[in-house]
Amino acid sequence: DHECKFDEDQPYHEVGENARIWKTYLAESAKFNADKVASWTDALDVSLIFAGLFSGVVSTFVSQTFQTLQIDNTEVTSNLIFELVRLQRASMDGLPSDSVPHSPLTPPMPPPTFTWVNGLWFASLALSLSTALVASLTRQWVHEYHAPIQLETDRDRARISQFRFTDLLKWHVPLIIGLLPVLMHIALGFFSAGLILLLFSL
Repeated sequence: DHECKFDEDQPYHEVGENARIWKTYLAESAKFNADKVASWTDALDVSLIFAGLFSGVVSTFVSQTFQTLQIDNTEVTSNLIFELVRLQRASMDGLPSDSVPHSPLTPPMPPPTFTWVNGLWFASLALSLSTALVASLTRQWVHEYHAPIQLETDRDRARISQFRFTDLLKWHVPLIIGLLPVLMHIALGFFSAGLILLLFSL
């Protein structure tokens, strides 16, 4: 009961700088903020840890499969060397050089499946890294929101507290925190789809 906890205001000072209404507001907001900040912090920490670990796993897979998208010039070089050997044999046998088939100068393109797999995994990696970035920024916002207010009067502290809470809702911070797990689920779905395509192409 705040009427028993805080002293009664002097007449005509019910909304003064250190009136009981401001003390009551600060006490209630402190309880509300402590619960909210604790739940937000836990959710952000889980998102950060999961996004970091997941990004490391996806990066390992991408580093291996990305090589399949690069043009393999060694195959063109080996084909040209074989063509030179065949030309030398043809000249030793007295055959015309036109009888030796020309080697293809264009390297083979990677299969479309590998392009899809890398595209899905790159999208998954981008989502997980974006989730980690947004989670770290939101973690800083929540820390600043819960930081102590160094002002002299209770009224000013109450105003700053309400100002912080209003801006928190204005920037949709609770919504952002709630969307972070959704982004990770989408990233996990992209990674799983790419893994299934890769397994079926083997």
